Amino acid sequence: MAKSRKKNKAIARSIAQERIGYLFSLAKSEFSEKPEMSKRYVALARKIGMRHRVSIPSELKRSFCKNCGSLLLPGKNSRVRLNDGTIIITCLDCGSIKRYPFDKEKKD
Repeated sequence: MAKSRKKNKAIARSIAQERIGYLFSLAKSEFSEKPEMSKRYVALARKIGMRHRVSIPSELKRSFCKNCGSLLLPGKNSRVRLNDGTIIITCLDCGSIKRYPFDKEKKD
């Protein structure tokens, strides 16, 4: 019985990862017409990830605001700046700021 339960959990997690990716693609496509639906898709993806204990991939994790839950598209509702080895992303809906380090290219 334990093996089948583990197998079911593994299947549920793989399905959850697929759905998270699909919901983020829907959120990106719907953003221009209906930003509120886009926000709802992001919220659903986060809820699925929490329920099945699946982490959202890092490239998707950086694409939404953790404060207000809106999808961040540079130039539309977010500002991206580079400052001393740091990427600064500002959400223009709620004003929250996220900072990510990056390596500068080394000059020879």
